[in-house]
Order: sequence, then structure tokens, then C-alpha cells
Amino acid sequence: MADNNILEMENISKRFPGVLALDKVSIQVKQGEIHAIVGENGAGKSTLMNVLSGVYPSGTYDGKITFQGKDYSVKSIRQSEEAGIAIIHQEFTLIPYLSIAENIFLGSEKSHRGVMNWNQTRAKAQELTQSVGLHLDVLTPAGSIGVGQRQLVEIVKALSKNVSLLILDEPTAALNEIESRNLLELLRKFKKDGLTSVLISHKLNEVMAVADSITILRDGKTVEYFDPHTQEVTEKMIVKGMVGRELVNRFPARKAEIGEVLLDVQHWNVEHPAIIGKKVSDDISIQVRSGEVVGLAGLMGAGRTEFAMSLFGRSYGANITGDVYIRDKKIHPTSVAKAIKSGLAYISEDRKGLGLVLKSSVKNNITLANMDAISNGVVINKNEEITVAEKAVDEFKIKCPDILQFVINLSGGNQQKVVLAKWLYCDSEVYIMDEPTRGIDVGAKYDVYSIVNNLAAQKKGILFISSELPELLGVCDRIYVMNNGKIIGDLPAKGTSQETIMHMLI
Repeated sequence: MADNNILEMENISKRFPGVLALDKVSIQVKQGEIHAIVGENGAGKSTLMNVLSGVYPSGTYDGKITFQGKDYSVKSIRQSEEAGIAIIHQEFTLIPYLSIAENIFLGSEKSHRGVMNWNQTRAKAQELTQSVGLHLDVLTPAGSIGVGQRQLVEIVKALSKNVSLLILDEPTAALNEIESRNLLELLRKFKKDGLTSVLISHKLNEVMAVADSITILRDGKTVEYFDPHTQEVTEKMIVKGMVGRELVNRFPARKAEIGEVLLDVQHWNVEHPAIIGKKVSDDISIQVRSGEVVGLAGLMGAGRTEFAMSLFGRSYGANITGDVYIRDKKIHPTSVAKAIKSGLAYISEDRKGLGLVLKSSVKNNITLANMDAISNGVVINKNEEITVAEKAVDEFKIKCPDILQFVINLSGGNQQKVVLAKWLYCDSEVYIMDEPTRGIDVGAKYDVYSIVNNLAAQKKGILFISSELPELLGVCDRIYVMNNGKIIGDLPAKGTSQETIMHMLI
């Protein structure tokens, strides 16, 4: 082991039933650096880190791991944390009804002979939260704080374990531009303090901004290693390593042919379901035309998702008022079923919680929202269902062994494609897409953008919600800007800059 390497993983192989997830992967991480691991969804990034963090214990994989100059072999997450390795997963693990302090020390409570020392718990939690710039009362319930603040609590939770190597799996996937910048600055601070970090991210601009070294995985193998300190590294080089080919344009070209008003929302008002009188949608009026991709920009907490969900069958909110028209016909989407029949489709930002039945097959998920099309109202036509699912897998380039594969075993990008396939099978008029590319790689993003373009070419209307401003400017024809539950701007995407939108948001 090289003297300055804190971690070496050599020839790591990991199999699942019918799948070789890791095929002799090797990486080296230097002491005190920020090491980025990038690759397409399904490349093996998270699997490799789950091997390292004890999610997959020694004996369930092949290969050798050396950490801090010693052979490393752990059987559990607790053992990896005791060794000085902590992982922060893309999905938050906080318990919403517990306080920030309780979440930080859950599993490693400050106690003596079974009795909690609450003064010590609060004092230490306050010290840790302030060290990462989180200035909140640590007695605040975790479920009542913002997404960016929750991510900081997850980091504090890891730091409380005296960590030497911090693994962050898509830490900015749920954050807005400002929160993402703050988190990257925090990683730089950790580096100055001597902490080593491994960053898994699909946001290549962030990788380029902070990484001292970069390992690229593709199809479960190590394919490239870059050291920006000794060689010139560009995003184009990283993308080529990830997808195995040059991706000339990040956004596929589209010739917009915009027609008549398709979706017309007038004076839409929604109150918070738990806080009487608090508006989360305040007199919103928007229009989406046929063949048009309309963006919805806003910081976390602006009310974008709340608006989308309230529109789609009143899935969120209380005391909802306002009118909705599709092709000049007033609709009454008072339930999800009625919203679907009216021509609305909603691709949720929470694909695992709201978009998919995880422990069900690709086939069943794809046909779930339009069962009438493959049945006589009582009996499902199994042959037709198989035909529909196989066609969708081929059309959407969903990587799976077969259509009977449970979606829980698919990568994030392929899960997202299943969600899209499900809703496109409904052949709706208007598609509300809420963060449709969150947590997926550059190649899968391109596929999603192509799907959006195809829908627009079919004269569908698309409301595209995203926290990534380059994405909104690259995909959309027009962008609404939302702040504090209100629409504060309506801008043409062409000629508008990120800075213009950011000035309206902050």
C-alpha cells in the first residue's frame, strides 16, 4: 500500500442473482483528498461503497480491502463506523418525529448505565451542528426542517462517530443551487481539517469543482482514473469514460412547434394541510401549450411540488380553490383517478415512495396506471401486458434481466425510466414531471430529455420542474419562476441566463 493512501480496494467482485454488479474493481484514495467516483446508473458505484461500509459484509464479495495500512474486513455497518468509515446515503435516514439531537446520536446514545445524559447529548449536538454551519435548536424535530438542513444533519450524524473517511452518495441530489454550493464548500473545509471524502455524484460540474482525483466505473468495471493536478481533465473526457462514447450535446436538439393552449390553471390556491391559513400555492395562474415544454424554477420550499401534487387529484393540500382547463374544457381533478381520466399525468420526484411499487415487477409497474387498456374490466390479458412491457423496456432502454425483475433491484436511472414508461402508457394530454432526472447519470438524463422531446413532438404539454437551472434552460421553451408559493416571473428560456433566474429566487 502506498504511504499516502488511506484506502485501497483491489479486484472487488460482487454478484447478485443473475447479475455481476462488480467485476474486479480497484480504486485508491489518498489521505486527505476528495476522491470522486462517477459512472452511469448501474455502473456499480453504490454497490462498491456498500461493500466498503459493511452493508455487504466480508465473505459476500471477492477481493481485498486495505484501510489505513491494515487489512479491512467488516461484517456490519457498525463495525465500519468503529473503524472510521461512515456513509451518507442518497435517501435520508432521519426519523422525522425525533429531534435533531436524538437523530444524531441514534444508536450511539450519550448514556450511563442505560440512563440518557440529555445535557451532554444536547451540548454535543449543538457543537457539531454549528461546526457545519447549521444554526438550529437541536431539539427541533427533524421532520420540520428543510431538505438542505436535513442533509447537514446526516453529515453531522456521520461526524459524530469520529470518522476518518466520509462517503457521500449523491449528497446534492435533493438540494438547490445555493445549498449545493454550501455543501461543496463544507467538503473543502473538511479537506483542510484532514478528513478524507469519497464523493459519488452525477453532477459533473460539482465533481470538477472539488475533486482531487476521479475514478470512473462502467458496467461494474474500473475504466478510467484522472488526477486533475497532473493532467487536464474536462467534463467531455469524464462523460466519454462513463458512457463509452462522446456525448457531443448534453441536451438533444428539438424544433419547437407550439400550438394552442392545452393546460390552463387559473387562480389556484392551496393551503398547508397541517397549518391552518398558510398558503403554499397563492393565486397561481399558468398556461402550457401543446408541443411546449414549460419549466418551473424555484428553491426548495418555494411550493413547486405542492402545487403539482395539488393539481394532480388533490394529492396534497387543503381548501383548494381555482379552475383547471384542458383544451378549453373545465376539468375537476378531485382524485387521482379523475386526474388521470382528465388527461393529467404526474411523474413524482419521489420515485421510490410515490412512483413505483418496489417489490413488484417491471411489467406490473409499467401497466399499473392504465389497467383498463390490458383488461376487460375484470380479467387482465396477460399476453397483452407482456407485449406492452417488453415494448416499453425496448423503447425506453430499460436495463433489466427481464420484465419480471423487481424494480427494487434496478438502478436509479432504470427505475426512473420505468416510471416514465408507466405514465406514457396512459397517453395523457399533459405531463407534470417533478425533478425527473434527480439522481440519474448524464446518459440516462439524455434519454429522459429525448422522451420529453418526443412527447412535445406528439403535441403533448409538459410542465418540467427542476432544481437544476442549466437543465431548465436546456430543455424548456419557457420558464415560470416560483417563490414562496407565488409565480413571480414568466421568462423565455432562450436568451435567459442562470443569473437572471437566481436573482429572482433569492
